[in-house]
Amino acid sequence: MSVVIAVDGPAASGKGTLARRLARHYGFAHLDTGRLYRGVAWRVIQTGTDPQQEAACAAQAGALDAHTLDSPDLRTEAVGRMASQISAFPAVRQALLDYQHRFMAHPPGGARGAVLDGRDIGTVIAPGARAKLFVTASVEERARRRHKELLDQGSGAIYAAVLQDLRDRDARDSSRAAAPLVQAADAFLLDTTSMDADAAFAAALAFVTSRLGPAPADPARR
Repeated sequence: MSVVIAVDGPAASGKGTLARRLARHYGFAHLDTGRLYRGVAWRVIQTGTDPQQEAACAAQAGALDAHTLDSPDLRTEAVGRMASQISAFPAVRQALLDYQHRFMAHPPGGARGAVLDGRDIGTVIAPGARAKLFVTASVEERARRRHKELLDQGSGAIYAAVLQDLRDRDARDSSRAAAPLVQAADAFLLDTTSMDADAAFAAALAFVTSRLGPAPADPARR
């Protein structure tokens, strides 16, 4: 089995950026599991699938392909809201479980390990992960970050609307019956509210190094 690092947390907490940096540092493969759900959400929207029908949404999950995951359309707010909604369906989660397990067992590119970020990596997808992080920040700070990201993309997003959307997502993610967003008992809690990206990475790396040891000296991986 490959070495696995699990990075969980709510939307806009910085977990994706952190996971990518950890993967790059250790030379591991990275999987943003949120893109899987966004990919399914995009298919649901594009095909006119009824988002209230669990079986129909699960069928879209089964038809997901790598080309869909590369689409820039997956970053839209509409897709994000739909992803949060359909991710509550156990059948959708089950349809994507095998994909994630295959990624961990056989990381692309022959990597010796994998970093997965999402909502239930440390609790459901990879409970045996060697290192687990739960990355969070205040909802106000997360809304500020997301609002800035949207403005940088040319969106006319309103901060109050972004804040409410994140509160709604947090409620759905934490209260759903299937794999709710919750910190694993053995996960390191990293609150990034007052941290910049470099400080958050330094704190995360210190913890992961305590579990995995330092990254092997291999200039090619950098």
